[in-house]
Amino acid sequence: MSSVPAPVALAVVDDDPMVRAALGMMLGGGSGITVVAEAGDGEEALHVVPDSGADVVLMDIRMPVRDGLSATEELLRTHPHLKIIVLTTFDTDDMVLRALRIGAAGFLLKDTPPARLVEAIRTVAAGHPMLSPSVTAQLIAAVTRTDATQASRDRARAAQSALAGLTERERDVAHAVARGLSNAEVAAELFMGVPTVKTHVGRLFSKLGVDNRVQVAILVHEAQG
Repeated sequence: MSSVPAPVALAVVDDDPMVRAALGMMLGGGSGITVVAEAGDGEEALHVVPDSGADVVLMDIRMPVRDGLSATEELLRTHPHLKIIVLTTFDTDDMVLRALRIGAAGFLLKDTPPARLVEAIRTVAAGHPMLSPSVTAQLIAAVTRTDATQASRDRARAAQSALAGLTERERDVAHAVARGLSNAEVAAELFMGVPTVKTHVGRLFSKLGVDNRVQVAILVHEAQG
């Protein structure tokens, strides 16, 4: 007998009250998502979110008092079980990449259609980071074009060194993950069983010192310079 999934408890952090209200209305009804907390800036989020019972946080980046990036880092440091999705626009490419590096579960554009927003929240709540291959590639390409600094080159060398420690098969899986493929898609492409792919992904997390597939993708892209 099939069971109805438990509602996803969501916290919305955005300095625009109209955005918060719109998200609340959009996610109401039969979406299976309940807004349990709201905050108008990152500092307020640090006080409101931990006690709200939220599973997922929609976090705007640019906010007064305390920005979403700083709030994301602090919340994940003290409450690593939280899944945080960054809300952004394309003019914040560099900040999005930094957010993913510190452990955000993914990102969404503010004009994401309602159905896609619901899907993304439920996907992240289930433990699967939102990695949109096309948008992620655009973001990383944009940062690469505008951030040809020594720090960027250092990150590239560090990423190359980390990937060099993988077996050939693990590198194949890492590159497939970086393209946004699911475990089933990786298995089909590399002629492996899904359990074997899961094992390889777990080893990637351990060897690369990362927590999720998004961070694997970032390392792969950084290694490519």
